[in-house]
Amino acid sequence: MDGEAIKLAQFLVQRLRNAPPDCRLLVGITGIPASGKSTFAARIVERTRAILHDLTNEDELSGSTAVLVGLDGWHFTRAQLDQMPDPKLAHDRRGIHWTFDAAAYVAFLKSLRSSNHRDILLFPSFDHAVKDPIPDSLRIEPSDRIVLVEGLYTLLDVEPWVHASKLLDERWLMDVDFEEARRRLVERHIVSGVAKDREEAVWRAENNDIPNGWFVIANSLEPTRVIQSINEPTLEK
Repeated sequence: MDGEAIKLAQFLVQRLRNAPPDCRLLVGITGIPASGKSTFAARIVERTRAILHDLTNEDELSGSTAVLVGLDGWHFTRAQLDQMPDPKLAHDRRGIHWTFDAAAYVAFLKSLRSSNHRDILLFPSFDHAVKDPIPDSLRIEPSDRIVLVEGLYTLLDVEPWVHASKLLDERWLMDVDFEEARRRLVERHIVSGVAKDREEAVWRAENNDIPNGWFVIANSLEPTRVIQSINEPTLEK
């Protein structure tokens, strides 16, 4: 899908040219689990950076860059899940929308939307080694004029997520068949070691990931663009 990534990167650069000179272009990309959104979003940002880097010094966008923001940074910590009414359910369903700090995510998007692009903004990352987010570990730099936010709930049309979704200039959906996504999920859980065997991998896919995917499809704002996910090995990670 590299050709598609280049086309979308060119679109974003042109979209930025048409935007006010003191603002950022905010793009959200979602899709059901294993749709390939994370990998493809990173590829789009990489291609966008390359286009911006090659601009001449005389170009009005010279010096501009693009940045990727992952929704995973707004996971509640495991300690916070322990404080929920049903801690076991919270840990078992980690990844469902109510296991994220949606209020903090909305506040971040509002800051992105209201601030001048010359402002530096901090945002959290997710450390898979410790299985928890790291607060304020990443930065939106003044040069980051294009911000692509990827994650399951970036287009969600339920409270309080919708207040962030409506701030996006572009809302993109990665479309993939649910059976294909299920196949990818099972293989991913086995390879990553998240599941100890195929039986557990199937259980995780069918009882957590796929229901989350149906929730996203049923409760998201209408996308401004639908991107067809293909059976490319890199998108299955």
